[in-house]
Amino acid sequence: MAGDNPLKIKKIHHLEFWVGNARQAAYFYRKGFGFSQLAYKGLETGERHLTSYVLSQGRVRFVFTTPLKADHLASEHIRKHGDGVRDVALHVEDADHAFQEAVRRGAQAAEEPHDETDRHGTIRRAVVHTYGDTVHSFISYKDYRGPFLPGFESAEIPGDDAGILQVDHVVGNVELGQMEEWADFYSRVFGFQRYISFDDKDISTEYSALMSIVMSDDRQVVKFPINEPAPGRKRSQIDEYLEAYGGPGVQHIALLCGDVVKTVGKLQDNGLPFLKVPDSYYEALRERVGRIDESLDAIRSLGILVDRDQEGYLLQIFSKPVEDRPTVFFEIIQRKGSRGFGKGNFRALFEAIEFEQERRGNL
Repeated sequence: MAGDNPLKIKKIHHLEFWVGNARQAAYFYRKGFGFSQLAYKGLETGERHLTSYVLSQGRVRFVFTTPLKADHLASEHIRKHGDGVRDVALHVEDADHAFQEAVRRGAQAAEEPHDETDRHGTIRRAVVHTYGDTVHSFISYKDYRGPFLPGFESAEIPGDDAGILQVDHVVGNVELGQMEEWADFYSRVFGFQRYISFDDKDISTEYSALMSIVMSDDRQVVKFPINEPAPGRKRSQIDEYLEAYGGPGVQHIALLCGDVVKTVGKLQDNGLPFLKVPDSYYEALRERVGRIDESLDAIRSLGILVDRDQEGYLLQIFSKPVEDRPTVFFEIIQRKGSRGFGKGNFRALFEAIEFEQERRGNL
């Protein structure tokens, strides 16, 4: 039954990116996003197949991994997709239970439950497949007390914290006609509920459109929106992503912060490029969303979007793709009561994305 947390999921444990150069990726996220380096594994720690850097900020944990051998599965993943998210790992009460229940409910097994151990202790891990080449690890703890997970050693490099607190949601793009199938997968296998859905009337412009269903656990801690393209006069951002990534995958990661003006100001000072909406967006903003605590001048100067629903309002902004392929990007979001996803901003945001698509010759 949806909503009863059958896999006993606690939270997102980490996101692992498979990348062409983990050392450089770690540097970029430290300098660009203000992450701190937490841990490392590689040749110096006895790992002969992969090099991984763990970065942290607030409760967010990112792992950047590069294969050391051409015949490693990660090498083919990077050749096909470029840098991208391989694993949206989940902290669960019992990895064996989560795996067995997920498989019983229809998930495809990737790795059977097994111990991972080092001098810091032991964790239990299992893995199942989801859309495209993306997976979900299930991680539960036995007696582990190390810096991240077994195999990693502490390798701390402090970053200039930008005020990022946690992962708000992780968005996946799938092919036309597959959104309902994957929404059903998360309902049937994970017990997730349909939190909210949007169709092509909600998210469209003159040229292109998409549809989206947000799946969430029973506590609304883990939220996975799933997008698919909708037919339009030109190619949507989802079509562009699917072609550039070589199939379904994680499109963007929303990072929750407590002061969006401060966080976005710092990220822009760090050189991160964000999408910009026309100035006309702000002319009717106060009339559309009412009074907000933040300075309208600051919101406008930074390009932050605002939307209100019956529970409050939210502030959000979207980065340009962080890879050379137009694939993965980030959302910075602050919630002032609203649990929505910025429906009132969809058209302005979509038009800004289309402008960038046109510059790339991909609209």
